[in-house]
Amino acid sequence: MGKVLYNIAILLLCVPLLHVGAQNSFEEFRRQKNAEFSSFRRKANEDFEAFRKKINDEYAAMVEKSWKELGGKGKRPVPEDKVKPVPPVVYPKDENKKPQPKPKPLPFDDVVTPPKPQPQPEPIVPIEEKVMPSIPEVSFTFFGTRGSVHFYMSDMVKLNNVDERSVANAWRAMSTESYSTLVSECLSIRKERNLCDWAYLVMLNNLADKICGKGTNSSTLLMAYLYCQSGYKMRLARDTNNVLYMMYASDYLIFGKEIYVIEGVTYYPYGGSPKSVYFCNVSYPQERQMSLSIRSEQQLSNMWSESVTRSSVRYPEVSTTIRSNKNLMAFYETYPTSMVGENSVSRWAMYANTPMSGYVKEQMYPSLRSTLKGCDQLTAVNKLLNYVQTGFVYEYDDKVWGHDRAFFAEESLFYPYCDCEDRSILFTRLVRDLLGLDCILIYYPGHLASAVHFTEREVNGDYIILNNIKYIVSDATYIGAPVGRTMPGMNNEKAKVILLERN
Repeated sequence: MGKVLYNIAILLLCVPLLHVGAQNSFEEFRRQKNAEFSSFRRKANEDFEAFRKKINDEYAAMVEKSWKELGGKGKRPVPEDKVKPVPPVVYPKDENKKPQPKPKPLPFDDVVTPPKPQPQPEPIVPIEEKVMPSIPEVSFTFFGTRGSVHFYMSDMVKLNNVDERSVANAWRAMSTESYSTLVSECLSIRKERNLCDWAYLVMLNNLADKICGKGTNSSTLLMAYLYCQSGYKMRLARDTNNVLYMMYASDYLIFGKEIYVIEGVTYYPYGGSPKSVYFCNVSYPQERQMSLSIRSEQQLSNMWSESVTRSSVRYPEVSTTIRSNKNLMAFYETYPTSMVGENSVSRWAMYANTPMSGYVKEQMYPSLRSTLKGCDQLTAVNKLLNYVQTGFVYEYDDKVWGHDRAFFAEESLFYPYCDCEDRSILFTRLVRDLLGLDCILIYYPGHLASAVHFTEREVNGDYIILNNIKYIVSDATYIGAPVGRTMPGMNNEKAKVILLERN
């Protein structure tokens, strides 16, 4: 018995030693696997960099011999529809006392469906994100927002001439790991700031100006290189004045900008309007065209405006006090108005589907939700409708801006005036966000209204049936009118319905 106990004691003493041995073996195994993975990743990144260098060398070789004179200017800019705007109408106070005709579905001429969101372009192969504190920082700003990248200014490639060989040689000179890292850091800013394609392009332009000098040919080429390496479709061009241009491609037809159509693809010159153009139509593998949809809140630095209070006349408890981010307003002011395909009314979907920024929601949504709490859907929509009808001052775009200028939802909260399209965009944004109800826009020549799909109970009034769904007309410019009333003078035979993103 004593011998058995002795053997057990010896085994118990060995258990910790075996545990230590196993732990050491595991640590050694983990170090080995980490080393193997690091070696694999390093080799993969070297292969990616070599592949990118090969592609850029081939691209530069084509750039050196592929310029053609187009001659003259591009196509004239696409003008926005010149339709005389319909003035707002005040709803008669005694209208509700009159017997209303039996509701019936309103006709419409066409349905506009905005494109589905697509992932943003990406580099042809992944670029390793490196932390390089030893490399100097280059700071720059875009829309009042600071950005920074790591770059040796001595690595800056200067373009002294814009002939074919000079441009090709400069492209080759930028095809280095230093510039790949620059691309990676730019894409990190795009991700961190939720930048849409247009905001990203403006950011690249500001960075290139900071590195190479504002408005220089070197800056244009650097912007084009960063944009191309990020996965976007662009073309280089030059005019007879020895000025280099970057032409960006877009599936969206942009209003008011000169157009160059090359082999069925539409390009726009960034930052200028060349007169006589030599165009370099060389494609880059896996390049993709810019999208002009804004699918997420642009995370720009805050620069607050003065507070503005707006209230409903009929429901004074529906009141908001808002400060706006002037940096975001500056971004929206540069945003190109565009349409999908040849349908000019599709442009309003881009504005209406853009989400409201978080800081505006934080300021206005809690109080609005509190006011709407306990209301049925019809009462809640009527309150929001009257808030937009009577809390904002109507004015024509031509008088305020000198041209048609649609607003994103929160621009109407910032500027002192808005018109029918701005009101409909804001109203449908509020209804979808606060009540979770689906909406459509209704375009009549010279006027934009909206309609809401109610889910609680049957709601009377003018309506549109679309895909077996009933939408009740709700017009934010028919001042004082309740849900279900169409503004006088509207011709539904020519109306176009614009589908909005569903909740």
